[in-house]
Amino acid sequence: MHPYRPRTPYWILPWTVLLFLPLVWTGCASAVAGRFADSLSAAILDANDLETVETGGPAYLLMIDGFLREDPHDESLLLSAANLYAAYAGLYVTDPARKRKLTDKALDYALTAFCIRNRKGCDLRKASFEDFRKTVAAAKTADVPVIYTLGATWAAWIEAHRDDWDAVAEISRVDALMTRVIALDEGYRDGGAHQYLAILATLLPPALGGRPEIGRHHFERAVALSEGKNLMVKVTYARRYARLVFDRGLHDRLLTEVIEADPEVAGHTLVNTMAQKEARLLLDNADDYF
Repeated sequence: MHPYRPRTPYWILPWTVLLFLPLVWTGCASAVAGRFADSLSAAILDANDLETVETGGPAYLLMIDGFLREDPHDESLLLSAANLYAAYAGLYVTDPARKRKLTDKALDYALTAFCIRNRKGCDLRKASFEDFRKTVAAAKTADVPVIYTLGATWAAWIEAHRDDWDAVAEISRVDALMTRVIALDEGYRDGGAHQYLAILATLLPPALGGRPEIGRHHFERAVALSEGKNLMVKVTYARRYARLVFDRGLHDRLLTEVIEADPEVAGHTLVNTMAQKEARLLLDNADDYF
């Protein structure tokens, strides 16, 4: 992926947000922290200024770490932290070592949330694949947010560690998690589980075990279920599948549709703004690729 390269150093933090922390802890800290995390997450998703989010993101990471130090067993906060760390690493971080560090933390938070939800799954990462599969197969509809977040952060972790074949070998675990999400609630997060399965299927070329046609099926389902609201689905479809199989027509059509779309969609504006930037970059260098 051709990542957005910020001009503003990430370490310039909005200290006024940090000064707000003592006020947050007044009263019922956990409840206030949870509401604040939810509201701030929504505000971030609806932002259309990539640099503002890139600059403020590290402050929020530190803030939610602080909340969890106070209440390390809050499932909602753990899921928020896992999602934010994985998303920030994927959208903004280009240094491989730093990306690995952030996704390590995201996965740890997600695994802790799963353990809180299901005490039998506290050793999930060490379990044999057969035991892992049985644990995931027992998940119910109410567990979907937890298993989806675990699958999403695990996929981000694999992407960050893709040079490590032991990490890549864990693809089957993400596949099991997202397959269960689809079985329980296919439309969750606008069909996001299909997008993750598509990415995993196209992570490697066919000669090394990639499954591009399975990936295409999942991309098509993700596009249909998102109803065009999540433009990053089409960008990922173009970059992961169309480029992998050298389908220039599909590649250019998908990216043109992204560029011509309105990015201002509740809950998707930030990602859509990033998607349009990436779409332009991919189209600009398409002649060199194809």
